Amino acid sequence: MEDNSIIHVILTGGVGSRLWPLSRKSQPKQYLEIFDGKSLFEMTVDRNSHLASKVMVVGNVDNHHLSEKVMCKTNTEYLNVVEATPRNTAAAIAFAALAAKPDDILIITPSDHIIDLMDNYNNAINEAITKAKEGFIVTFGVIPTKPETGYGYIEAKGDKVISFREKPNETTAKEFIARGNFLWNSGMFCFKAGVLLAELKQFQPDVYEKSKAVWEAAKDGFLDLALSMEIPSISIDYAVMERSKKIKVVPASFSWSDLGSFESVYDYLVAKGHPVDANGNMVIGCDKHTTFLGVKNTIFVYTDTANLILQKENSQDVKDIYSELEKINSELLN
Repeated sequence: MEDNSIIHVILTGGVGSRLWPLSRKSQPKQYLEIFDGKSLFEMTVDRNSHLASKVMVVGNVDNHHLSEKVMCKTNTEYLNVVEATPRNTAAAIAFAALAAKPDDILIITPSDHIIDLMDNYNNAINEAITKAKEGFIVTFGVIPTKPETGYGYIEAKGDKVISFREKPNETTAKEFIARGNFLWNSGMFCFKAGVLLAELKQFQPDVYEKSKAVWEAAKDGFLDLALSMEIPSISIDYAVMERSKKIKVVPASFSWSDLGSFESVYDYLVAKGHPVDANGNMVIGCDKHTTFLGVKNTIFVYTDTANLILQKENSQDVKDIYSELEKINSELLN
């Protein structure tokens, strides 16, 4: 193998609170095998298997055994990094970079995305690798198909980033789309490990030093809890992307969704032929015959211990139910 590898880094944090009750702490959304018998995690491993020579999984104490099952099922060798406690994406990405050689090129992807139009995806990855070899930190901006309020945006001019924007409201999202140079921030990145660490050290020395201390004390990839608690919990966007002068964006036209809400799961399942009735009502998680009367665009989510019946348009509010259950430490989250 050449001195520097291309490493696919899969970030597996996150519970998917907007997909409760399907998604639980014991079975987060990226491990649910509801997509043609595969999980989102398995699809992520598959789609990048030909692009990278090595795989690294950054997980946590609650989910690393679930990742291991998928890696065994797909017969994939991987380097396992197990966080003792979630410290947001700056730390997770720092650990991946510290585990690699400085010249290794890392492709960072979340574990819970749906991607189609693979030729466009592969082209975008290859373009990003080329830019990463030149010393840039590359972010992937997806050309938007609608004024989505659930995603952050990148304002771009060619491959230059003008600004990063938070999740907009409806009006702002429509304005972004009308302006034509705004991209969805996919949360995917590509860079040389050493370049990312140098930028992190410059802009967030605290995150850099404390992540390094945690990594150096790791045992077989398992990270120490007490040391980890000292790392500031900051996103990579805030820590590096919004500050560095080395950022490039690859505008990409692959079809992309983070399946962060039941509305996006619904749209995906409809596109894949999942049954809906004449009024657009759908059942997820149950084969029993279900009749909907007098309602439209309703999603009935069935699990062994909890059901959810929601209007598709109210999908973003599921996280509020999750928060309420969290306050009372409910068993229904496990």
